[in-house]
Amino acid sequence: MANITADLTPSKADTRLTTADGKPLKAALAAAQSHAKRRAFFLVLPLLLFILVTFVLPIGQMLHQSMYNPGFTLHQDVISKVKTPIMVNVRNWFDTNPPGSEPDEAAYAALAKDFLLLDELRAAGSVGTRVNYDLSGTRSLFTKTARKADKLEPPYKAALLEVDEKWANPEVWAVMRGASSAYTINFYLAAADLTRDVNGEIASVPDNRALYVKLFIRTLLLSVLITFLTFILAYPVAHLLATLPLRYSNLLMIFVLLPFWTSLLVRTTSWMVLLQSQGVINNALVASGALADDNRIQMMYNQTGTVIAMTHILLPFMILPLYSVMRPINPSYVRAARSLGATSWTAFRRIYFPQTIPGIGAGALLVFILAVGYYITPALVGGADGQLISNLIAFHMTRSLNWSMAAALASILLGGILILYWLYDRLIGIDNLKLG
Repeated sequence: MANITADLTPSKADTRLTTADGKPLKAALAAAQSHAKRRAFFLVLPLLLFILVTFVLPIGQMLHQSMYNPGFTLHQDVISKVKTPIMVNVRNWFDTNPPGSEPDEAAYAALAKDFLLLDELRAAGSVGTRVNYDLSGTRSLFTKTARKADKLEPPYKAALLEVDEKWANPEVWAVMRGASSAYTINFYLAAADLTRDVNGEIASVPDNRALYVKLFIRTLLLSVLITFLTFILAYPVAHLLATLPLRYSNLLMIFVLLPFWTSLLVRTTSWMVLLQSQGVINNALVASGALADDNRIQMMYNQTGTVIAMTHILLPFMILPLYSVMRPINPSYVRAARSLGATSWTAFRRIYFPQTIPGIGAGALLVFILAVGYYITPALVGGADGQLISNLIAFHMTRSLNWSMAAALASILLGGILILYWLYDRLIGIDNLKLG
């Protein structure tokens, strides 16, 4: 009887679950999940490639450009169509002599030899431009010396000083040392109003040349002010839209969205017409007697004009997140608090307002990020006092052609935005962010 029972007992292999075609169920489930993951990956692959090409790669290129400038080390030979190393002899002298070393006859001989190649390649302008980024007035020094390179004879120090006495300036050699490497952090130092002295040590620039830190602080403060003003103006408007019947709120929402259907340039120039000294607002105040004709308010080409115009332009970006959060709030919550003895202020402060915090955070984050990077409005309305850091980035991109400096400023701005995003996630939580 025991033997019969043993024969009828199923083995371990027989108890495994299988599919209809005999495959183990666990392996079939794993294959199905793998197939689903591959299908999902190929579905999102176009979007992933689009993000890589239009977002990740440009940012990576910007970060690379902020530390890379080959103007002192390579030049495109228009004859041979190849990159020709330039200033090789001076770079070798820099490699064998520590920072702060006084240029000797060997250094001037190396410089004279390099200028012969610069004159042949006609690359003195590009090299001088690279050095001019760190020390103004050096481009003309390089081009003038290159024109006389074939006439330089030993002793080279006396010959170069005869061309221009600036070659005896230790600061020129210190800047050349910093520019001798294609990869450098000098652009980030300049963006923080720092520089390297003749000994290679990091030092602050003179006060009359300190510009970027002030612009970063001004951009930050004005962006915070604009974010606060948009919140003060948008909160009652969003509350009104959320509490009105749907047929009325939809009608009013058209007026909120109407600016999106108007060109940004048109809206900015409209504010120029309103805010200028002979504009609509000043003329109305003078006509009403509230303001004397010789005491017109200056609201153009200063920070006041920038704040007013940008607050109006960015106001919808605060209203819409607030409205999307306020609309689903059940009004019976506030009525229940009032029925239990709470005042209107207490019911608002403890019941209604906490439920709108996700919309406040989303609107504030959106408005602040847009304000930090705004360009057109400050350029047209702000003047010199209302310029933001974005206007200086555009200047280096289009006017001075110092793309590495522009990339360094943009990278610092990007880093500040990422820090703000991280702080928001730590304090409020990105999961509570509601844009709609």
